[in-house]
Amino acid sequence: MTTTRPIAGDEPVRAPHPVLDPYYTSESTKRRFVQGMFDATAADYDRVDRLLAFGTGSRYRRQALLRAGLAPGMKVLDVAVGTGLLSRQIVRIVGDPCNVVGIDPSAGMLGAISPPLAIDLLRGRAEALPFADASFDFLSLGFALRHVEDMEQVFREFRRVLKPGGRVLALEITRPEGRLAIALVRLYMRGLVPLLSRLVARHRDTPRLYRYYWDTIEACAAPGRVLETLASAGFEHVRRHVEVGIFSEYCGQA
Repeated sequence: MTTTRPIAGDEPVRAPHPVLDPYYTSESTKRRFVQGMFDATAADYDRVDRLLAFGTGSRYRRQALLRAGLAPGMKVLDVAVGTGLLSRQIVRIVGDPCNVVGIDPSAGMLGAISPPLAIDLLRGRAEALPFADASFDFLSLGFALRHVEDMEQVFREFRRVLKPGGRVLALEITRPEGRLAIALVRLYMRGLVPLLSRLVARHRDTPRLYRYYWDTIEACAAPGRVLETLASAGFEHVRRHVEVGIFSEYCGQA
């Protein structure tokens, strides 16, 4: 378990990682590729997530939310809600599904939420949130920071829709430290997980999704730059908490 803060001199991040040629050829085609990939594989997402996290994902998500300051009664926006894995834990903590709103660009992911969540669900992008200023007490982003187009714009939108003193939590998987650790995690996430996903997946593109998943992790901007981007967007008390060397929790206060 470690906690890090921004390093002086780090520059804010726009594209979270360079163009990944095996999957798309320019920033302008990234959105279409990512949305198409998640639309196609949405029905497999929860099943492979349980495989990826050895069944501990729900407990970890709940603990991360509590560490970030989520409390009963808060009004929450869950960005990139996906199939609702994080929102389920949010509802358990805040106590009222009417206090939770989920938004995602993928119709396929929203349609794969099962069992249904009694929260408001909308289609939309993190770069252009369809909400008024100062609408929420807490905002979460679950393992989707690598998939946005403009991280700096996303964090500015997060800051805009949060009330003064509101909290943000961005969960992400990041590269571990050390060559051996990187090699082992790469072997597991780019090799073993896509292989195992073939056994449980219904869509032929699901193994490719998880190869892409690791490639974005390996190419993503360093944590110090992510923290600096949060700070430059107007967040205070920015910090990063890390579990088991790879699960990063980026936090800040509006």
